[in-house]
Amino acid sequence: MFDLAPEEARLLLNVALLATGRNRFQSAAKILAALERFRPGEPSLPAATAILFISMRDFQGAVDYLDGDALPRFPGAPMLLAFKGMALLRMGLVSDAQAPLLAAANQTADTAAANLAKDLLTWKP
Repeated sequence: MFDLAPEEARLLLNVALLATGRNRFQSAAKILAALERFRPGEPSLPAATAILFISMRDFQGAVDYLDGDALPRFPGAPMLLAFKGMALLRMGLVSDAQAPLLAAANQTADTAAANLAKDLLTWKP
């Protein structure tokens, strides 16, 4: 068995995100699953997995993953809350999206998540 250095994990995470952006969803899922085995505590992996679900237009899958796996492991993670709100909005559940989006928008630890959530709060279907 071998270990995966942090810079190698970052490189693979970037490859997974590139694959997602190119609609290579199976490849991205395989890379993320492998990274999860080597770096289970890495907080950026659940965000990348949420992006994968949302990019596949599997919004319910994103919510199920976030509620069932990611948020229990990283409670209150602002970016995960923002992605949950995004998925709920895409499902047309505007009122359900408000709580996670407001939680992400009103925190100061992750400005990118706050800005994303604030933008999503103004989104109209």
